Amino acid sequence: MNSHIRIGKGPHKIIALHGWFGSAGGWGPYAKVLDEDRFSYAFMDYRGYGGAKGVKGEFTMQEIAADALALADALGWQRFSLIGHSMGGKAVQQVLADAPARVQKLVALTPVPACGVPFDDEGWKLFSSAAGSAEARKGIINFSTGGRLSEAWLDRMVKHSLENSTPQAFAAYLLAWAKGDFSARIAGNPVPALVMVGEHDPALNAEAMRGTFLQWYPNARLETIANAGHYPMDETPVALASAVEKFLSA
Repeated sequence: MNSHIRIGKGPHKIIALHGWFGSAGGWGPYAKVLDEDRFSYAFMDYRGYGGAKGVKGEFTMQEIAADALALADALGWQRFSLIGHSMGGKAVQQVLADAPARVQKLVALTPVPACGVPFDDEGWKLFSSAAGSAEARKGIINFSTGGRLSEAWLDRMVKHSLENSTPQAFAAYLLAWAKGDFSARIAGNPVPALVMVGEHDPALNAEAMRGTFLQWYPNARLETIANAGHYPMDETPVALASAVEKFLSA
């Protein structure tokens, strides 16, 4: 399968896993401000997304992890670090659970915890409707960024999401990231981890991370990204890249 975008030629290898509304090509300005001499990035598409939109799958965290490991093998990367945004923040933990010896460092960016996310009935109805509704997608993105960003940006995010995912995959991945729980498999893992949240993200915020990631990973640290919501790769790309690459280089 192995649909991905390569950036950089540096010695530190990184696989980046996107969020529910994203794709390998959906990392926005962040992808343009990376240190290409020190790092080699592989931005991967999931089955049903982007360049793998036509690839059949089960659309699970386990499948994403298996495809990420297959990509690393195809690239000849025995050891690598991981960056995961939102749903991808759960997926990188699945990779860690399945192949802990291969992961150097973990960056979880406004991430879904390994235990999933609790929903009330109203919230679940909204998120479940998003597979077939551009309006629901826009509402979710607007909520997750604090209701403070432009209509034009929101519309572009929705357009990218609709064009780069199938409704079947989009609906199935919601169940995968929201409901599955493999936290027992990663609790106590000593991997160096950077957990980053946006100050305007109302749900996947610092409090949520203190009750999950910081309980599970003894070598994790939490950073709050100023002036960002759930999409710091679009909202504050230079600050984000600087903080991530400083952590990876340390």
